[in-house]
Amino acid sequence: MNPLFYIARRFAFRERTGSKPAFIVLASVIGIAVGTAALILTLSIVKGFAVSIENKLISFTSHIQVRQPDEGYFPESRYEQRLIAGTSGIASASPFLEKSFILRSRPADSSAASPMRPVILKGIADGEREDFLQRYLVSGNPAMKPGDSRTLSLYIGKTLAERLGVKSGDKVLLAGLDKKQKEAVSGKHPDILELLSSLDLESGVVSGIYDTGLQEGFDDAVVIGRLGEFQDRFHPGMISGYDIRVGDIRQIAAVSRDLGRKLGFPFYTYTVFERYANLFEWLKLQKNISPLLIITISVVAVFNIISTLLVLVIEKTREIGMLVALGLEPRRISLIFLGQSLLISLAGVIAGAGLALGFTLFEQRYHLITLPEKSYFITYVPLMLDPLDYLAVGAGVIVLTMLFAFIPARIASSLNPGTALTA
Repeated sequence: MNPLFYIARRFAFRERTGSKPAFIVLASVIGIAVGTAALILTLSIVKGFAVSIENKLISFTSHIQVRQPDEGYFPESRYEQRLIAGTSGIASASPFLEKSFILRSRPADSSAASPMRPVILKGIADGEREDFLQRYLVSGNPAMKPGDSRTLSLYIGKTLAERLGVKSGDKVLLAGLDKKQKEAVSGKHPDILELLSSLDLESGVVSGIYDTGLQEGFDDAVVIGRLGEFQDRFHPGMISGYDIRVGDIRQIAAVSRDLGRKLGFPFYTYTVFERYANLFEWLKLQKNISPLLIITISVVAVFNIISTLLVLVIEKTREIGMLVALGLEPRRISLIFLGQSLLISLAGVIAGAGLALGFTLFEQRYHLITLPEKSYFITYVPLMLDPLDYLAVGAGVIVLTMLFAFIPARIASSLNPGTALTA
């Protein structure tokens, strides 16, 4: 074993009669371990949260939508479908029809007012609807059909069902105005009879209740149904646009631009990242805060190692004087204390990484830390296990401690042997 490294190990981890430097070293190791674990867990939570939200959005909604201006309806065309299918990077595409309504349920108490909520009816192709319900349906039957052909089969979000006080099998009333009807009555002061006659009134039955976890903007507003049924009832042969999924989400922007150029005016495309821009900006803000947390914890770890080594220099003053008197060069004295810094930081990093790994695996298995889904869109703290985070944090902590350990090492090498031996 290298003599300098042997001396450094004894200085760091062996007690001296009448003093307790080993306790100081232990406190330093614990401080570095806690700081390392905090850094790793911070990165794991931020990355895990971003990945969980992105995956949730990407998994249940289309990656790209093709529409016309003012959310107008247009005929479903095989030519357009061939253009979309022939675009590089597109995995699947399906038409959809959307229409705005006010959804009203029957009150539990006949004397109370009927609950009402604005909703968007979205009719999607049978394959897309079956896949969606298979993943997110929590109540009802995906194959359920109303007994009356004039009644629409509807699947509503759990949040909307709770606000309306409905369950699977309940009947609801839908009231809405088409764009043309809105324009016809907007420029004048219609009487109540004219307004009522222009309303599009429909009856529906809640065939099932789904829960995607996105309570705001989806579970509380979107009502899913059959595309063919909605077309027959509202706009035969017409659609609102196409839902498109891409093969590689990283190429979504390029695919969207390419598709927009192919289809041309009056079509336009927009991605899931543009549709939920506020949510993704929120995630970006969280990522931007992470460096500040990392710098803060790193500074604490650096001052921890500096203070520990300074205490060790004071504790080992006589030993340093003896080594200098025996002919050990000041440069080698510095190397001894740098070796101490390396040993202490290695012990702290290994302990901190083990602590972070254990906590991550435990939380991934048992999900003890829960979150309000309404605010965070997920029910538990997501921890992403990334080996690169462990390597980067460990290497960063060791490099920082070695750089700043030069200060106490320099102090140790500059001690006068005469003064040190009489200390």
